[in-house]
Amino acid sequence: MTAVSSPPESGLRTTELSNGLTVLSEHMPGVRSVAFGAWVRAASVHESRERMGVSHLLEHMVFKGTKNRSAREIALSLEILGGSLDAYTAREHTSYQARVLDEHLIEAVDVIGDLIFRPLLRREDLLLERKVVLEEIGMVDDTPDDLVFELHNEKLWGSHPYGHSILGTRETVSALGVKELKELHARAYHPTQIVVACSGNVVHEQLVEALERTGWGEVAGGDSAPLVIPPASPAGPSRTHVERESAQTHIVFGATTVAHHDPRRYAVALVDTIFGGGMSSRLFQRIREELGLAYSVHTFQSFHPDTGVAGVYVGTSPETATQAAEAIAEELDKLAAHSLTDEEIRAGKSQLKGQVTLSLESVTSRMYRAAGVALYHEPYRTLEDTLALIDAIDAETVAKVCAEFYPSSRQTVLSLGPTA
Repeated sequence: MTAVSSPPESGLRTTELSNGLTVLSEHMPGVRSVAFGAWVRAASVHESRERMGVSHLLEHMVFKGTKNRSAREIALSLEILGGSLDAYTAREHTSYQARVLDEHLIEAVDVIGDLIFRPLLRREDLLLERKVVLEEIGMVDDTPDDLVFELHNEKLWGSHPYGHSILGTRETVSALGVKELKELHARAYHPTQIVVACSGNVVHEQLVEALERTGWGEVAGGDSAPLVIPPASPAGPSRTHVERESAQTHIVFGATTVAHHDPRRYAVALVDTIFGGGMSSRLFQRIREELGLAYSVHTFQSFHPDTGVAGVYVGTSPETATQAAEAIAEELDKLAAHSLTDEEIRAGKSQLKGQVTLSLESVTSRMYRAAGVALYHEPYRTLEDTLALIDAIDAETVAKVCAEFYPSSRQTVLSLGPTA
């Protein structure tokens, strides 16, 4: 029933079930837990503007009951074992995850399979859960340092789905019905559109057996054609202020960078670390320590299959918002013109390698890394391989990255707050 495509001694084991389900695992000696997750290749970037938020709403709705479990039984299923069950919707994927003791792996596999393949999706549940999602949207609206990113994202991408709200809007969520949820479930919630990953104290053959025993292998494969992501089309640099009563003005700078598979991703990550990744970063030292203009200032980055984004966030008083924005623009232009020093590059490599190494001591981080191999169609890299890629970052590549992606003239800038 299965076709194993990786040898037993490989760091990452891969199997494809006969119905098209991709299964990956990585054994971590010395731990007593496992992280198990399933990624559905359907999320906000695949939605039309009219159905914005349908992926996130479906993620909520599967927890309202399945053919085998009530909502309460789902909530208790792993918690009573000391484990956890969670889900999230991102731009390209919707993920369902569990963290449990190794002896409870089959329970986690069974519960997540039940959620994904056998939700009831009842109208009466939707009437209640829609209210919950509307409250979640309201929480973002009432949290300006979250809302400013939503507004910036929409401004950066214009009409492209990358600019859609993952949660949707009040209007789109209110208009979504059971029909739309069932259509999405039928289109994407089947084995050929799902990647399963597990890490921790897991034996690959036992994971495959658990999937088979709990019915994952019996689900029909379904449509294997990928859901379409329109070509990325950023709207271009702009400056926008959104008036709103609040104690602070929140400002986001951002511009497109490189895709997830681009080898320059590591150089972008290094620049992000040195420029605004911590208390020793350029922005923290300049904006907070030298000028005293903000409590919170930091960089951010994300990488998608065909593009990426890097930028800066700062929260400051309305009276100093202009000064803070000008100071950040000056630092961006200085970075673009002069790059990082050799000392900063060395420090950035050390910091980045430390972050990567520490993260991979987590079974959940290892699970994410395993899933990424299939989701982004990239080769599996050991920790040593990744550290070698970071070590290989050279000053010329860093300079080109800084000059191409960080000039203030390339930035989409959005501020949210009162006018001083």
